[in-house]
Amino acid sequence: MTEIPLEHVHVAPDDESESAPAVFVLHGRGADEEDLLPVARHLPDGLHVVSLRAPDPLQGGYTWYELDLSGGGLEASQPDAADFRRSLDLVGESVDAAVDEYGLDPARLGLLGFSQGAITSLSLALEEPDRYAWVVALHGYLADAHADLDPDGIEGKPVFVGAGSGDRVIPESRSAAAADRFDEIGAAVTRGSYPGGHGIGQQELSDVVAFVESRVAQEE
Repeated sequence: MTEIPLEHVHVAPDDESESAPAVFVLHGRGADEEDLLPVARHLPDGLHVVSLRAPDPLQGGYTWYELDLSGGGLEASQPDAADFRRSLDLVGESVDAAVDEYGLDPARLGLLGFSQGAITSLSLALEEPDRYAWVVALHGYLADAHADLDPDGIEGKPVFVGAGSGDRVIPESRSAAAADRFDEIGAAVTRGSYPGGHGIGQQELSDVVAFVESRVAQEE
């Protein structure tokens, strides 16, 4: 049995085919690997779900990294550099191990992250654009450490960026700036702005499901 570095929940599709597609789910700060499963349950039936747990305990849940607040408080926060690097590496190693363990198709892997998980997902997409077929980033932003990256393979990459117009944790402007940057470097960006705060409402969920269904159908 392949050892997967990060604790996780794996939900296999009912009709499991050889070399099947998958989505790796990354939760937000203070949550855990169970948090986004209600969202993932709405995704296409033929998709493996691998929901990863962040490495560090926090307030009854877990966190991907500590916050660097030196830029002016929560609304201008950035990931702590060392913690962020460690989590990016752990996610990458866990993806590789899960592909082997669960027989996933390495050409059909998606990322779905919320808040810290969205920030992590966007950075992973820039570091290894050929590794991930599509990305969903909800209520996150693009970390300064990755803001200037313009890698080969990002052109045409489907990226969904969702934000809340009333989000006081990660303001919509930060998510919009991430979408703008991915537009600039040639990704195929889908944007969603929703009236709620720092959470996933019904319309946002519906738009995410439609986006993922479209991506999976195009891969078949």
